Amino acid sequence: MNSAIAFRNILFKDMKNYYLKPPNISWGLIFPFAWMGMLLIKSGSAFSISEVFPGIVALSILFGTTSMLSVTITFERKSRSFERLLLAPLKTELLILGKITGAILFGIFNSIIPVFLCACILKAPVNNWFLLAAGIMLLSITSTLLGLFISVAATEVFEAQTYSNFFRFPMIFLCGLFIPVTSLPLLLKPLSFILPVTYGVDILHYSISESNFLPPVIDLIILSVFSIVLFYFSIYNIRRKWIK
Repeated sequence: MNSAIAFRNILFKDMKNYYLKPPNISWGLIFPFAWMGMLLIKSGSAFSISEVFPGIVALSILFGTTSMLSVTITFERKSRSFERLLLAPLKTELLILGKITGAILFGIFNSIIPVFLCACILKAPVNNWFLLAAGIMLLSITSTLLGLFISVAATEVFEAQTYSNFFRFPMIFLCGLFIPVTSLPLLLKPLSFILPVTYGVDILHYSISESNFLPPVIDLIILSVFSIVLFYFSIYNIRRKWIK
């Protein structure tokens, strides 16, 4: 089987069957803006869009990618369609790349609308468009691989959603989305540094308002390392648990 054709077919099938459905698109968009509205109501006053811009983009990516990938793979595993893919003459790495590419593109697509609204409509300043794009791409990759890591551990769709929330909701408060990492209590800061989303959000903060706490190069390296580790650890678990 031609590897390029197999990769394309897996990607297009997932995009058609899962990612391009209106409810899935809205899930990655409604929640971040609902969260911004909650902040506005809670504070009782207007806030700088630059302060919430990185958090809205990161939430759109995080919830869009982890929700879809964890549910997609768990559902296909339960229906045994994923097992049929494992029987194909494909390397496991290529198969998983085909599955995660759709989620990565979905995460990038989800980020376009908040970026357009914040930067073009609300006129939030962007100091470095290149790093903003790099941060969105790497955050989409890392969040997708986090969803893959979760899906490998789950056997039911509701388990995948529960495990996803176990990781995602603490990230809202620990990863600098709306509360700066430097403002967290001393006991919570170490937790922030072991979560990959922290470094993606830090890049977004730098690209928008230069309010980062680490050099962007360090953030990019750490995110790349997280992506490689999550990918191969998930491959290892798939071969150990799913391939007999």
